Amino acid sequence: MRHFYSFILSLIFTIFAAADPEYYERLVLEPLPRGSLLASFNFKSNASLRSFEQQHFRYIPRSLGQILQHAKTKELHLRFNSGRWDAESWGARPWRGAKEGGMGVELWAWVEADTEEDAFAQWITLNHALSGLFCASLNFIDSTRTTRPSITFEPLGDHSNAFFSKLHLLHGTLPGEVVCTENLTAFLKLLPCKGKAGISSLLDGHKLFDASWQSMAIDVKPICPNDAPGCIVEMEQTVDMVLDIERSKRPHDNPIPRPVPTEELICDTSKPYSSSDTCYPLDTSNVQSWRLSEIFGRLIKGSCLATDIHGEASKSVCISAPYEHQIYTSEGSVEHKDILTNSRCYVLPSSEPFEMILPQQESQAVVSRPAPQLYASRSFTGHGQERGGVQSLLTNPSSDVAISFVYFETLPWFMKPYLHTLKAQTINSPPIPSDDIITSIYYRPALDRQRGTQLELQITLPPASTVRLTYDFEKAILRYTEYPPDANRGFDVASAVIRLFPNSSNAPSEAVYLRTTNLLLSLPTPDFSMPYNVIILTSTVMALAFGSIYNLLVRRFVGADEVEGFDLAKLKAKIKARLALLKDRFMKQKEKTQ
Repeated sequence: MRHFYSFILSLIFTIFAAADPEYYERLVLEPLPRGSLLASFNFKSNASLRSFEQQHFRYIPRSLGQILQHAKTKELHLRFNSGRWDAESWGARPWRGAKEGGMGVELWAWVEADTEEDAFAQWITLNHALSGLFCASLNFIDSTRTTRPSITFEPLGDHSNAFFSKLHLLHGTLPGEVVCTENLTAFLKLLPCKGKAGISSLLDGHKLFDASWQSMAIDVKPICPNDAPGCIVEMEQTVDMVLDIERSKRPHDNPIPRPVPTEELICDTSKPYSSSDTCYPLDTSNVQSWRLSEIFGRLIKGSCLATDIHGEASKSVCISAPYEHQIYTSEGSVEHKDILTNSRCYVLPSSEPFEMILPQQESQAVVSRPAPQLYASRSFTGHGQERGGVQSLLTNPSSDVAISFVYFETLPWFMKPYLHTLKAQTINSPPIPSDDIITSIYYRPALDRQRGTQLELQITLPPASTVRLTYDFEKAILRYTEYPPDANRGFDVASAVIRLFPNSSNAPSEAVYLRTTNLLLSLPTPDFSMPYNVIILTSTVMALAFGSIYNLLVRRFVGADEVEGFDLAKLKAKIKARLALLKDRFMKQKEKTQ
């Protein structure tokens, strides 16, 4: 009977382990127009909720797990982002924009607390701990950079209704943070193989931060599957980058671009003036040859503990390419083709390096990404140092489907918007009342030096229309100690967050996110050379006055005849001797001149 129970328990454990592999990784490569390449790295580490609470860490790192437990954080989302996603050329964002953040650093989390004050205290503790873990300036996210969104974000994890009432959502941004190699090093240390094996061995700071656009994301959330006993804690790490193929292939010792030799030019013979001495270069950037070692500067060093739901070696590297394209890989890898999705996935060899080569293709066919559901851009309007305006252009490319979304902005306290000037106007289409476009408004005004402005708008955009969203604001005057060292550069304003709702029953249930670019706000800046001059002059006057007064107070004045050992006759004799010597020298010099 004991052996029978042991067999049943082993079977249950095997089913549970097979349903949720503890570690999973995958790299997806997608060629983009104009000679670009989208590389998406995805890593997932799972642990049972019970072992996580008991601090039995295996694939989820102890350093991050203990921080979340100490700060009572039940769900965490951290983003490091730089560059701009070109939606017009590249199409929709990867992961529906869910793994993307605003320029700089963006953080939001659900914290367990009884009151809002306790939640904010836990939030500050979380920021300071993550600041040290990721070598970032997250400790600067204070009350002026913290908001509490109401409808923009929803928890992605599974939380019980009774427990969810104690969770508080807090959101913070650092739009001026520069993402660098130090953040990537901390990111790689959270992986089981630490960037020494698997697809993470391709991640190099020189290539990542030379990309046209890059994003690093970390998500920690609880998941309670319906087909498995108990809940698990999932930590998902994502790195997305858009590389310029031609730029990435340049050698490090000679990165200067060179013109293509005449004999290597591919000419467009369809031009009427094409001849032996006249060539119109053909654009072959979409199908140019490349290999992994050229793009990333290194090979994949074997596999890293990656298994699929069946416990077998997972397809760790995938590429989107038409079926007729030729792709060569290293020996020992196993290829799996999917004709419907035009993708090919490869199982990596366990210990041998993996190389992928995409030679020059005769076919010009490419796998295009889906078009975005919404185009958004934002800019400043007006002039002067007292007031200004913000303009957002929102375009619905669909010709027959209206879209609904939430427009969320976080403004610094010194940027005070006038809510009565908020307007929504259609462009190149019949005018629509502003109340029909903006269906609801959530506004939380700023308090000087205490909190920023929070603005959430629920907008419905008609088909094939462009809406201009505008409002005016006033610029506050700061104290001279509140200006940064580069005050004349301006102040960074965080990007706007847009969350699209599903527009039909056939649409995916997950929300689609996109973000605008940051803004650079110019405030009235004093001439800091004048305070410097005042400080220097005041210090000089104070030093002279203090020295003189100190000498008068401390020094003792006595008569010459009161000093012991002082002979006035000898002093007079020395003075007369000196004067006579000077007179003789003067007379001799005068005689020589005559």
